[in-house]
Amino acid sequence: MKNIAIVHEWLTSVGGSEKVVETLLCTLNIKKIYTLVYHAENFSNSVISKFPIETSFIQKIPFGKKKYRSFLPLMPLAIEQFDLSDYDIIISSSHAVAKGVLTNSHQVHISYIHTPIRYAWDLYFQYLSEGNLEKGVKSIMARLILHYIRLWDYAAAQRVDYFIANSKYVARRIKKTYGREAAVIYPPVEVEKFKVNAKKDNYFLAFSRLVPYKKIDLIVETFNKLNLPLVVIGDGPEMSKIKKIAGKNIDLLGWQPDEVVKDYMEKAKALVFAADEDFGIIPVEAQACGTPVIALGKGGTSETVIDGETGIHFNEQTVESLSDAISRFLKFEDKFDPYLIRKNAERFSKTRFQNEIKNYLNMIIEKHF
Repeated sequence: MKNIAIVHEWLTSVGGSEKVVETLLCTLNIKKIYTLVYHAENFSNSVISKFPIETSFIQKIPFGKKKYRSFLPLMPLAIEQFDLSDYDIIISSSHAVAKGVLTNSHQVHISYIHTPIRYAWDLYFQYLSEGNLEKGVKSIMARLILHYIRLWDYAAAQRVDYFIANSKYVARRIKKTYGREAAVIYPPVEVEKFKVNAKKDNYFLAFSRLVPYKKIDLIVETFNKLNLPLVVIGDGPEMSKIKKIAGKNIDLLGWQPDEVVKDYMEKAKALVFAADEDFGIIPVEAQACGTPVIALGKGGTSETVIDGETGIHFNEQTVESLSDAISRFLKFEDKFDPYLIRKNAERFSKTRFQNEIKNYLNMIIEKHF
């Protein structure tokens, strides 16, 4: 049995990438977790809390634990300080710097990529615009830091032995950004937690963190125009903006517990999802409820939502494009089969992920050990 360590950027809350880590811990012979920063108080109910965890020097410096994102320039140095020499296999779960750990010639490093660093690559100019960093001294500093991050990130990627991408979309971006090929293993979705509700209520649902790239403002503007009932669940920095533009046909529920979200998702006429996501777990969860998804036909949702069968795609993040998709949905909504939609979601189950990861790892072990 080979000794395995897992490296994850930061463990501060349980999101999609942390669910991947949890599943890996339950599937493989992992001995220890390495992470830049760990908020133990948020993982008391997670399997992660049962494993030895080593944090970086960022955890220990003043304000490092709370303001860790502000220490981006130190993260490449911090991730390279982990001594992983006791392990045969290192698996990095990476959306930023975790893939940059140092390994030796006797070890195998497999990096599961949730995304290349978006704010340094794909969303660089959008990041500068949204952060008001297009001009001035702060702009110069941000551009220099991100230039350094890009140089380091490319070099770090060349040290990885094998890449796994969480979607074909991310695999293409790995090829474009790092010049490396990647296998595709979709992340685990707990589809068994959801049940099909064939009887739908008269509302559409948007469920997301309220951050700019999720485009909840676009969804709200579209439903204002169409005067159709929309329920929005989620909170974040965009909440005040959303409140200002939401019409009377829109219910803003803010943050809600999982059971409430599940109930709304099971009964919704359709989930509306406008983000350009790397994978996108929420649209798969909606389909596990037998709920069709009106989704951007780019990124991960182009792979998880089947146009005309489990939902409707729209091509541009505009009111016009989304309006057209909603109109098309309303013409054919009675033809969507909730049980066929559920079957599509089962392609992304936790069991499927575990089997694919074990098979992939066995292939690597047979080749190298």
